[in-house]
Amino acid sequence: MIAAIFEISRQVAEAEEVTPVLPVIVSLARRMLVFDNFIIFMPDEGELQPYFARAVGRGRSKEADLPWGTEVAEKIYQADQTIAFQEAIGDTEEDRINARLYLGAPLVQGEKKIGVIVLIRFGGPEYSEKDISRFEYVAENVAHLLERERLVTTIRKIEGSQRMWKMQENFVATVSHDLRTPLGFIKGYTTTLLREDTEWDIPTYREFLGIIDDEADRLQALIDNLLDSSRLQSGTLPMKFQKVELDVVLRDMIQRTQLGDFNIEVDFNIEDSGMIVNADPMRLGQVFDNLLSNASKYAPGSTVCVRLSRNGDHAKILVSDDGPGIEAEHLEKIFQRFYRIPETKLSQRGSGLGLYICRQIIRAHNGDIYAESEMGEGTTFTITLPLADKDQG
Repeated sequence: MIAAIFEISRQVAEAEEVTPVLPVIVSLARRMLVFDNFIIFMPDEGELQPYFARAVGRGRSKEADLPWGTEVAEKIYQADQTIAFQEAIGDTEEDRINARLYLGAPLVQGEKKIGVIVLIRFGGPEYSEKDISRFEYVAENVAHLLERERLVTTIRKIEGSQRMWKMQENFVATVSHDLRTPLGFIKGYTTTLLREDTEWDIPTYREFLGIIDDEADRLQALIDNLLDSSRLQSGTLPMKFQKVELDVVLRDMIQRTQLGDFNIEVDFNIEDSGMIVNADPMRLGQVFDNLLSNASKYAPGSTVCVRLSRNGDHAKILVSDDGPGIEAEHLEKIFQRFYRIPETKLSQRGSGLGLYICRQIIRAHNGDIYAESEMGEGTTFTITLPLADKDQG
């Protein structure tokens, strides 16, 4: 008996979560007094609802058909005191389950009622004064346990809110910085061209306008990325899926790269042509454009190898550069929103949204993308996409 009392106190004091501890308390409480059912009621939208229940005695075989003391719990909650209550349903001699003895107590923390605990014993004997005293000890400890859970939940909500505010602050700071940079260039060069005390020659004039044009493009790209990332996060980015030949999409993207301002050489190798995927070709092009742009930015002058092959019922695309590489600790983080590798923050401009958008687009196609890298030997991005039904097998 004494051992069970101390063990209940220890379990409550050391509990990290409520769920695993309550069955232990039921087992220990049954060493202190006899009962068949153990029920905890908690208020939910103005009504008491069962929060936890165990059938451990005579009623176990019929627990689905037995009442669990809801009416008694309501009386105890309103009376705000321990109540022993007995009722007989039908012939108690023929079936002892018909003789029901209820013992209930409010669960109280400070001045606040947080619920009710009810024991049910079938067939007697009646609860003694010692039983009631021991039961109230159990109820007191259960109240401590449940109140601790409420406090932990509240703390977690507060911490979650603080993290959310921190994320919002970081988001505003990041976006403000990334918007301010191109705007600063546009404003600076425009103001310079508008100065009335200086006349600019045509080459200088065109150079300044070219810078303004480039920065306006960067500003537009940043805004587009912000909108895309927001829509991807909310699941509202429009996708127009159709059956497309993957090698055709890749060839078109690589041709655009060769015509654009990309400081890389692209080596394209197709091991299995004619593979069909169900995809939005514009969004897939956005993914490949971002990967090749990153290679041009972070591994300038490198040769980027693009490989297309079949891997079972999936298409597999490898995009590999021979640049400086990425340390292992960053390989998963680079797909997070706004994440940028610390040592590249000052050397290269970027929002940290590109690879996040890539992963979300690929996952919207039921595929996956991940990165592998060796420092000094380059980085490989692997994309897998499920083949369309008619191309499987």
